[in-house]
This record gives sequence, structure tokens and C-alpha cells, in this order.
Amino acid sequence: MDPFNDKCAALQARIAATEAKLAELKQELARARDVVADARNQNPTVLDESNGSQNGSKWPLSQKEYKRYGRQMIVSQVGLSGQLKLKAARVLLVGAGGLGCPAAQYLAGAGVGTLGLIDGDTVEVSNLHRQVLHRTRNVGMYKVDSAIESLKELNPHPNYVAHRTHLTPGEAPEIFAQYDLILDCTDNPATRYLISDTAVLLGKPLVSASALRTEGQLMVLNNPPRPPGDKSGGPCYRCVFPKPPPADSVVSCADGGILGPVVGTMGVLQALEAIKVITAIESSAPESPLLHMFSAYSNPLCRTIRIRSRRTNCAVCSAEATVSLDTITSGSMDYVFFCGSANPPALLRKDERVSARQYRELSSQSDDSFDKSSLQRRHTIIDVRDKTQFEICHLENSINIPISDILASASTEATPSWVPTELVATDSKEPVYVVCRLGNDSQLAVQRMKELGLGRGGQRFIGDIQGGLRAWREQVDPEWPEY
Repeated sequence: MDPFNDKCAALQARIAATEAKLAELKQELARARDVVADARNQNPTVLDESNGSQNGSKWPLSQKEYKRYGRQMIVSQVGLSGQLKLKAARVLLVGAGGLGCPAAQYLAGAGVGTLGLIDGDTVEVSNLHRQVLHRTRNVGMYKVDSAIESLKELNPHPNYVAHRTHLTPGEAPEIFAQYDLILDCTDNPATRYLISDTAVLLGKPLVSASALRTEGQLMVLNNPPRPPGDKSGGPCYRCVFPKPPPADSVVSCADGGILGPVVGTMGVLQALEAIKVITAIESSAPESPLLHMFSAYSNPLCRTIRIRSRRTNCAVCSAEATVSLDTITSGSMDYVFFCGSANPPALLRKDERVSARQYRELSSQSDDSFDKSSLQRRHTIIDVRDKTQFEICHLENSINIPISDILASASTEATPSWVPTELVATDSKEPVYVVCRLGNDSQLAVQRMKELGLGRGGQRFIGDIQGGLRAWREQVDPEWPEY
């Protein structure tokens, strides 16, 4: 592209961002005037707009607020000015789950004036061990409604706003424009990029965190917020991760597991960083961008590394930006496509897979050529979950060989030590079935086992149980443990 056109495009992007910020400030001014007007009508001791003091009182907070927030107001980094900034702040949490719940608790407790929560999910029993705002009685309720119910009991002073929907590109700019600061409390890459892109283009600082198993990460992005092309602004999510991870490598809490205090720790740290951003002295220099990494079973628990500043070729925050509010809302920026398919790939052919019901029928059939009392002599069933999950529940006569052991085997090496003896015998042709939790890892295991020659060139059947043990529960045994 012509350098002159590049400069024009950058200036147009800055103008658009400035206009969006101006429109936002006008909306905030209108809301503030409405609040003052309503307060004057309801209470004669409200703030006097001309001098900022209260009629009949010289104190900017109520006696209840002084008593509630006093312990944090005497912290020098907060003080009265910081408390007033918190009261005036409007913060949006995207996600009301493991990260959003503790973050919302501490922000509400700290006295943030307006807290918005956006989440389209409902409360499930499996959420309760870590999503601490929800209660057993609220199973089936929208998470945002359940969370706000608890937050109001904690602190009735803030204004709570429920957005009962999953964040979409079409709605993100309109919702984000209502807030000063965004917290990314989600768990999938496509939404993370959408949140970051929208925050940058609307000039919103972003506190982003993630957690899985026993580890977590935390970053403050787009801080200070600057228009695209301004190198003094903080980096965005794309600056740190220009390319998303491979779709088949992304593991959610449902698949990989999560320790409650780990995700709770990351959510609390998000709230802390949000408070620091809100109460920061405007004249002070912004902190260098950092990535904080938490590991529950490491010593030390935390490590911090410095991350790069804005990339000169970033698609969102550089002078060469190609992502705009128009490309987001129009759908031309396809986040699902950018991050890969949202559905797990089908790696095996139809004739290499059996349903849970079919496997149940096959395993119960009589065969006079084999000892009917020994199921494993008719076939081999391999469970590729890790040892911890295998101990929770497993199919009768199944052999536990973790997927990590199978994938670590090179196709050029001799028969790996994990291969069961019944598969090594030269005359063995009994079929092999592979099962996992959801039917994804089992496909990878089947592929690798065939690469290792265990299929004897097609003489022995090796396939998986489609849908894994979740399908077994749905199709065969409704009492099978669900975890």
C-alpha cells in the first residue's frame, strides 16, 4: 500500500476512535446529569452541582459509605480521591463464572459505582465448586441474575446491570461504550480476541485473565488506552498473541479440569488490577506491561515477565490496523474462523468408530471360539484418560493407557512398553476399542496406534467409541458418574 494511503488510513482510524470516545463522554455526561436531577428530586441534601459540596453537609460521601469503605480509604494508594473514582467508575465483566464471580465480589465490595455482567449461561451444579457467587438454589438461573442477587446482599450501593446474552461482535461495541473498564473473564480464544479488539477501538483498558487446572495468567492490556497508531498506548491481546493457538490444542475447564482456588486467585487479582487502574493518579507514568503467571504447585507460586509494547504491524492497535468497529459489527472479522473450528474435528472414518450402544451390544455377544467368561480375550478396551480420571470411573476390563504416553511414541521406534501383551502376540487379531471422556482423544490414539503398526495392516480392527464415556452415560448407563 502507498505510504500516503497508510497515513490517511491511520488518521481516519484515530478520528473514528476519537469520535467514539467523544460520543461516549457525552453519554456519560447525560447520565450524570440525570442522576443529579433524580437525586435533587428525591433528597434535598444531594450534591450542589455548582460547588460540588452537599447542601447542609461538607462531606462527599454518606456516613454509611465512610463506615463501609473506611478500611480501604485509609490505604494511601486509595484515599478519599480514589474512593470517589471507584464510586464514579463503570466496570463491565464479560463472564460470570470462575473468574467473574470473585472479581465481581471484590469490585462490588470496594464500592465500584456501576458493575455490568454479561453472560448467556445458566448455573449448573458443576459450577458451584469454584463460581462462588452462585448457590445451589439458583441452579438453572441465568448466571448474571444469580451473581447480582449475591452482590446486592454484599453491597446494595452499586448499580448492577445484567446483560443476559453471550457476547457477539454485533453487540460488543454498543455494550462496551457504556463502561470505562473491561474485565475479560472468559475461557475461549475467539471471545478473547473480540473483547480485546473492541476495547482498543473504543479506548477502554482491559484486564485479562485465564485459568486451567492448577495454573493461571493475568495481564493488563491497552493501558493507557490510546487510538490505533499511537505507540504510547499499552499493547493489546493481539500484540501478545498475534496468532491463536491451534483449535485442537484448546482445552476448557470442562475438559482439563480446574482447581477452585486457582481460578479464584486469578479473579481476585483481576479485581486488584482493576482497582489500581481506576484509582491511578493521572499524572503518574503507566506501569510497563507485564504477564503474571500463577502455578499452584510450583515454588515460587508466581512469576512475572515483561511483555512487549504495541506491535508495529498489529491488526488492531497499529498504524497498519485492518480491524475496525465496522469490520467487527458487520461480521467481516470472523473470530470463530480466525481461531479455528469451534467443533472438534472428526479424524476417523465412520467405519473406524462405533457408538456406545453398539459397543455394549458387541461386548455382550457370545462367541463360541473364545472363553465367554473372559471379556478381554474377545477384544481389548483401552481407556486413554489420565490415571486420576480413570480412578473416578471406568468400563469393566478396560486398560488405562494415558493419551500422553501413546502420543509420545514415535512411529519409528520398536513396540512401546505401554502396548498390552495381548496386542504384541503375532497371531492376535482381536479388535481394539479406544475410549476417552468425550471422544476426541480416542481418535488421536487410534491414529497413533495404527501408525505404530498395531493394526497389522488392516487385519486387526482398531477404532474408538464415538462420544466417549459421556455417550456411554447417555446411551447405555444413566447412572454412570458425570463429572
